[in-house]
Amino acid sequence: MKIRLGIPKGSLQEATLQLFAQAGLPIHTNSRSYFASTGDSEIECMLIRAQEMARYVEHGALDAGLTGLDWVVESGLEVVTVSDLIYAKQSRGKVRWVLAAPENSSFQRAEDLDGKIIATELVNVTRNYFAARCVNVQVEFSWGATEVKPPMLADAIVEVTETGSSLRANHLRIMDTVLESNTQIIANKSSWTDSAKRRKIENLALMLRGAMEAKDRVGLMLNVRKEDLDRVLDVLTALKRPTISTLSDPEWLAVNTVIEESQAWQVIPRLKEANAQGIVEYPLNKVVM
Repeated sequence: MKIRLGIPKGSLQEATLQLFAQAGLPIHTNSRSYFASTGDSEIECMLIRAQEMARYVEHGALDAGLTGLDWVVESGLEVVTVSDLIYAKQSRGKVRWVLAAPENSSFQRAEDLDGKIIATELVNVTRNYFAARCVNVQVEFSWGATEVKPPMLADAIVEVTETGSSLRANHLRIMDTVLESNTQIIANKSSWTDSAKRRKIENLALMLRGAMEAKDRVGLMLNVRKEDLDRVLDVLTALKRPTISTLSDPEWLAVNTVIEESQAWQVIPRLKEANAQGIVEYPLNKVVM
């Protein structure tokens, strides 16, 4: 049994390859090939643009793939959503498709654009957005560089953004959010009913989520006398209950927990003040919830 897995080529590619590597399944690509290999003989990978992923998964050319919710909605095709993976090109957050117009324009609301031209890559979603508001606009497909089109080539745009910096650099003002999106693992409906393929896809999703949960977190190990345990636990009150185990010396305990990496700077000195000893901070590859 093998599953054919689609890896998003383009803006999400590097972040996706890093996530797979952290999950323990490095993907080996070749700049001259759209096929990629892994250390798992049951997984065949193919690099496909995120915009096309849902089509090939729905048709069965791929058993599963990673793509954005935005492109699944845009396609209108029926696929199984296996898992959300909240990461993007630059961050771990969601991205937004926003309606934006020139800073010096008079447009303030979607309704102000009646009869105007809107440029976007997300054509169907944009048409539905304006139709729901009974606003008659001309939606034109944009092949890229959408931010530079207003005001000469379009009156406004619907464009994806993580931080808004590119829009501001091109003197555009966000008017509304059209759609929030994040990366998803999607599966073919027939493949999902195959128990062996489903188990493989679910295990893949489990490991990728575990790698994401570990990102920006670290593990902490420390030793503490029983009489000082409450003071140590007071430092860790904002965290999930740590694992506590006995040592060979019955007067001492070992404490093991996971914290946000950004917290370590403040937490470790406080643990030392609470008489913790042998404090070890270590990196994490996966945290399976």
